[in-house]
Amino acid sequence: MSSEAPSRPAADTVENAIATPDREQPYAALGLKPDEYARIREILGRRPTSGELAMYSVMWSEHCSYKSSKIYLRQFGEKVTDEMRERLMVGMGQNAGVVDVGEGWAVTFKVESHNHPSYIEPFQGAATGVGGIVRDIISMGARPVAIMDQLRFGAIDHPDTARVVHGVTSGISFYGNCLGLPNIGGETVFDSVYQGNPLVNALAVGVLRHEDLKLANAAGPGNKVVLFGARTGGDGIGGASILASDTFADGGPTKRPAVQVGDPFAEKVLIECCLELYRDQLVEAIQDLGAAGISCATSELAANGGSGMRVDLEKVLLRDPSLTPEEILMSESQERMMAIVSPEKLDAFLEVTGRWEVETSVLGEVTGDGRLQIFWHGEQIVEVDPSTVAVDGPVYERPVAYPTWIDALQADSAAALPRATDPETLRDQFLRVLSSPNLADTSWITNQYDYYVLGNTALSFPDDAGMIRVDENSGLGFAIATDCNGRFCQLDPYQGAKLALAEAYRNVAVTGATPTAVTDCLNFGSPENPEVMWQFSQAVEGLSDGCLEIGIPVTGGNVSFYNQTGDTPIHPTPVVGVMGIIDDVARRIPGGWQDAGENIYLLGVTANELSGSAWADVVHDHLGGRPPAVDLAAEKRLAQLLRAASDQGLVSSAHDLSEGGLGQALAEGVMRFGVGARVWLSELSERDGVDAASALFSESTGRVIVTVPREEDVKFRGLCDGRGYPVLRIGVTDSAADGDDPALEVQGLFTVPLAELRERSRATLPAVFGPTVTEIDA
Repeated sequence: MSSEAPSRPAADTVENAIATPDREQPYAALGLKPDEYARIREILGRRPTSGELAMYSVMWSEHCSYKSSKIYLRQFGEKVTDEMRERLMVGMGQNAGVVDVGEGWAVTFKVESHNHPSYIEPFQGAATGVGGIVRDIISMGARPVAIMDQLRFGAIDHPDTARVVHGVTSGISFYGNCLGLPNIGGETVFDSVYQGNPLVNALAVGVLRHEDLKLANAAGPGNKVVLFGARTGGDGIGGASILASDTFADGGPTKRPAVQVGDPFAEKVLIECCLELYRDQLVEAIQDLGAAGISCATSELAANGGSGMRVDLEKVLLRDPSLTPEEILMSESQERMMAIVSPEKLDAFLEVTGRWEVETSVLGEVTGDGRLQIFWHGEQIVEVDPSTVAVDGPVYERPVAYPTWIDALQADSAAALPRATDPETLRDQFLRVLSSPNLADTSWITNQYDYYVLGNTALSFPDDAGMIRVDENSGLGFAIATDCNGRFCQLDPYQGAKLALAEAYRNVAVTGATPTAVTDCLNFGSPENPEVMWQFSQAVEGLSDGCLEIGIPVTGGNVSFYNQTGDTPIHPTPVVGVMGIIDDVARRIPGGWQDAGENIYLLGVTANELSGSAWADVVHDHLGGRPPAVDLAAEKRLAQLLRAASDQGLVSSAHDLSEGGLGQALAEGVMRFGVGARVWLSELSERDGVDAASALFSESTGRVIVTVPREEDVKFRGLCDGRGYPVLRIGVTDSAADGDDPALEVQGLFTVPLAELRERSRATLPAVFGPTVTEIDA
């Protein structure tokens, strides 16, 4: 009696789709609207096969197609000048932007979101967020050299926050540390508005020689389509179309497909394998497999190259042999890449992947007919124009409505809040702001990360920006900072986006680097909410106007919609990353002073700008009014001044003033290296017409504190006067008297010893999440 292997389920072929036009299909369960499904039928002239439906559903999702944001994002490409394009080698439309940093070197960087997966499964959601953005960097032909993360959690004392915080930080540190990439900066914000919808944005940056640049364009009929890396499994199926493109409903069942599972050791091998393939010029084009998996890689490569492609899907190596063709197309399994390889180089390609023990399968080849054809055991299951999948998806002009609540919010100014004048109350408020969750020491998180692996980190936590050396011989390097104040954006999203740009720009400038390019991750609520679309439109307009005004281009980024639970959206959170170039990292400027007897100068002017501030939040639990004014021309002049001061060696430290104002910047300056300071506010209050509370806590823009060695004082003052930038000496760095602890003394108001500053700042996160990891524990 013979036994036969169980037969495969019958595939839904193109031939079958033509023969059964009325067959019902589960398009809604895949995230497609009825009119989108109708449009797919119109494009194809028939109903889609199940495989085609799977592809369109993931590629037409909000996460992949930007269908609600495209009409606004065009501004980033339209509001540019020749000056802004000067260093731009690759802009929007590829896996990551690429910028010429000089000496034949280029830097590629990008930030993306992994928000919803990080709420459901915080560890794997955050880990695979890191893995995905790193593969974007690899796919440009670059070696990844650093990562950063931008985190938003719910209220610090909410019972669910610890679950998310522990999982997310562990996932980021696990994946990044295993890859051997330094984590050089980021943000951590706690706010109840993110309670059911934390934000986990991950940034990666890589370096490459100009000649090593790779693009995701499949061209050249006869070239082979090769999938290599990890095997394809059932994890992450539908993540882009369902999980990242819908809200979390209040109660009831929610579509929550499996979150991807990451293997950083497999990715580390993949990085080295790719770099050898690039070195030997064995790749014509390459694409990472992230959101939408094989659906994305095949359609984007074919569409970008203006070619066609034929793929035999059964050749995909599987972890789970029970996967259907549709699931294989939608799977978002990690650590996979797709390359286009010329036939004469295929053996050499396979030799390299074999040596690295990276599993590889040749799926098919590039054709010249402009069609994407996918077969399953000889039967055709996909026959489409790849542009209709990857490029020409739906474009929506969503309804936009001015929020009904915003006028009242803006009218509720912090100017009406009581401002203390007595020293004891000001001291108490200063310490409350310092120890508040969003301003307290973040070592509980950052000590889990390796900052210095690879040996090229020049600046990292807790400085204002991260800095990496690119070239050992010349010292050429880059700095990156990411910023966004969601409270400011809630008050005014146009101004808030400009403020995010200004802060990130300033944080790069204080290191001595020249701000050069921008990436962004635009996190918003549901695009089906007209008030959210108003916020989004305003933020994009603000950021694009700001970039034009300050003269640096947006190189690419990410839009993350549906960040809300029920009807309550998060604050608009357009995270802005700015990358700057420094000719020699040896001239970097640290964020705190190391020597006593130096003068402390305040650059810029202080106004009574407390609306949306940390002081208003912490002391008065208040959000209202209008955010601080921003003068981007002045920010540019400030950056040029700081660059000149760095080049001439005139300043020993520089620290921007932003959240928490002057008081926070002074405290961080003292705590950085344990050197005290004596500060006076009388001249500042008199010059700018502000009281002591505003002098300490205002979040006016365009301000930096610097320390200047006494012997450079005259030159520094001359530099400021020559450039017409406001400057005021407000104190001196101060060594402790014998037996005394260093301290921050604000003359006439209060003194706080260094030990108390550090104790208050360092206690906040461990009190909630447990002890901070130390080098001894590690």
